[in-house]
Amino acid sequence: MEHLSIILPAKNEAAALANLLPRLATAYPKAEIIVVDDGSTDGTRALCEVLDITCLSSPYSMGNGAAIKRGARAAVGDILVFMDGDGQHDPADIARLLDQLEHGYDMVVGARDWGSQAGVGRGVANTLYNWLATRVTGHPVLDLTSGFRAVRADKFREFIYLLPNGFSYPTTSTMAFFRSAYPVAYIPIKAARRVGKSHIRPLRDGIRFLLIIFKIATLYSPLKLFVPASAVFFLLGCANYGYTIIAYHRLTNMSTLLWSAAVIVFLIGLISEQITALTFRREG
Repeated sequence: MEHLSIILPAKNEAAALANLLPRLATAYPKAEIIVVDDGSTDGTRALCEVLDITCLSSPYSMGNGAAIKRGARAAVGDILVFMDGDGQHDPADIARLLDQLEHGYDMVVGARDWGSQAGVGRGVANTLYNWLATRVTGHPVLDLTSGFRAVRADKFREFIYLLPNGFSYPTTSTMAFFRSAYPVAYIPIKAARRVGKSHIRPLRDGIRFLLIIFKIATLYSPLKLFVPASAVFFLLGCANYGYTIIAYHRLTNMSTLLWSAAVIVFLIGLISEQITALTFRREG
């Protein structure tokens, strides 16, 4: 029988963990439960000691992704379940993730509905990410940024070095699994309102989430990003040439510059595609 490890990254989430951890321990008494304390200043570590829960503490905050990596390295289970420590995820849904995992999948993600999104802005942004990821991968992506997922430990650890220390570990891991032809499934879940204050900062994280859009394409298939960009430069060069040849009867430097940019962008895309292929190449 496969052993289960449940990993919860947490930063000042003691209020939510006080209710969540006993529920997890009751529902999964044989599972390894690991709380990764990301530099908390509340009673997170003390709470884990009282409840006899493994707690990995860092002296300062390293980020959500860093906590995930630390937990994944320390876990001994064959299957890893990641869930937020803020009380949004229902322990009862873990069984549904595990059941789907047994149907031949290597990763199963809990997909939140619109009502579970933290505000209209976040909902619109996540819808955009899902649409883009679906277009890039050719597979339905129902929730690219969900932190509630079950994975096979050996597969997940192949990509630990790719994961960022910040909040976009779900994006990176999902795209890495698709890129390596590991089956990914989604099941619908309801996410409750979080306990306590969110660590998301709208301006800073809004810019970061925009960068995720580019990361999605470059991580999975760079040419799908660079070829259209190259085509735009080429067509702009042609349009400029058409205008200047009619108006001034000559080829201008701008047309040459745009065509050169098209070639350069395309060549960068080819190099990026080769780097990506090497990045995801596995021995054997």
